[in-house]
Amino acid sequence: MHELETFKLIERISSLLRSEERKKYAAIGLQPIHGQVLEYLGKCNKYSNTHASVAEYLGLTKGTVSQTIQILERKRFLEKTADSLDGRVVHLSLSEAGRGLIDELKPLDIFKQAEAKVSRQEFDSIDNALQTTLGVLQKVNRSKSFGLCRSCSHFGVEAHHYQCKLTDEHLDREDTDKICRDHIPKPNPFIDQE
Repeated sequence: MHELETFKLIERISSLLRSEERKKYAAIGLQPIHGQVLEYLGKCNKYSNTHASVAEYLGLTKGTVSQTIQILERKRFLEKTADSLDGRVVHLSLSEAGRGLIDELKPLDIFKQAEAKVSRQEFDSIDNALQTTLGVLQKVNRSKSFGLCRSCSHFGVEAHHYQCKLTDEHLDREDTDKICRDHIPKPNPFIDQE
């Protein structure tokens, strides 16, 4: 019974955050989905900035994502670039205006207000519990984790540089703070017990 209450609390927190998002984006003539796409593109790596990755991360159809991206491109919040190795693949990146908008709108004021009332220790405890819960939900639903590069099983340090063992490419320091669609979490004894 306790676990069900936890999930109800998470659902209520999500509803509250969506409500705040709607207010902020409505004030500038955008829908929350537009902000979610921009926010995702601001935190994903070079392997995960495609239409398909956006759709997968947000749990949307490719058609919905395509329409959203067209709107954001028309408003000059994002840019498209053909992949240098496979011209059929299109990479998406934030324009200067898109980065400015994300900086302006995030974090939500509600986070700033909550941060002032909660200690660092309480936040760490909440963060750990939510990370575990998210991992369990992703495992149960067989969804990709889209985790941070540095927390991935493919992440490594070779000869004084960061490296993705999946692609065998060197990574910049800032890449290690980005999320990836190919992320495979390092084993977590609390989640991976059978």
